[in-house]
Amino acid sequence: MSPADETDVKLRILAAAKSLFAKQGFDGTSIRQICEEAGANVALVSYHFGGKENLFGALLESYFPNRLLASVDPDMDPIAGVKLTIREVTAFRQADPQLVTIIQHEIIMNTPRIQKIREHVIPMWRLLHKWMKEGRERGLLRFGSIDTAFMSVVGTLLFHRKQEYWSVMLEEEPPDLETMTRELTEYIMLGLQYQGEL
Repeated sequence: MSPADETDVKLRILAAAKSLFAKQGFDGTSIRQICEEAGANVALVSYHFGGKENLFGALLESYFPNRLLASVDPDMDPIAGVKLTIREVTAFRQADPQLVTIIQHEIIMNTPRIQKIREHVIPMWRLLHKWMKEGRERGLLRFGSIDTAFMSVVGTLLFHRKQEYWSVMLEEEPPDLETMTRELTEYIMLGLQYQGEL
């Protein structure tokens, strides 16, 4: 197998795993199903990834925006940092709903894979937490409990807007990314009692 063929089969396995994990969950998906979906031999999961658990970690390495996070200046203006988090989390949710579904399912079910998720996701939330605290210390934001404010912002950003459960309540078509980002930024910044220009 040529290097190009190996790369192609690895990408097909990753894409198949992401699709199936999002639909059926990690535990509800077999390696055989992944390989059937990818058109790959079952032995290739062990060969390329070392098993299903490592395949899960490879999904995060491949699809989570780690490079973008590494390029963020942690010492940027706190208001710019909060707005950046809102914009990038919203864009990520819209760009890769399958990975978001996988991450949220694993967190809700409190699976052993949470630690792998934390390695990728928590650095972003630490930055948001830091920027919110700095914003309050500098008098730019006004809120009481950092824990309550932080979890409220996280909940607003992560809540599924397209879940079938809520379809009976929703009246409008989902907004485009720009509109959703603007509306979430206004809502969150007003909730944090930011008095500056949105």
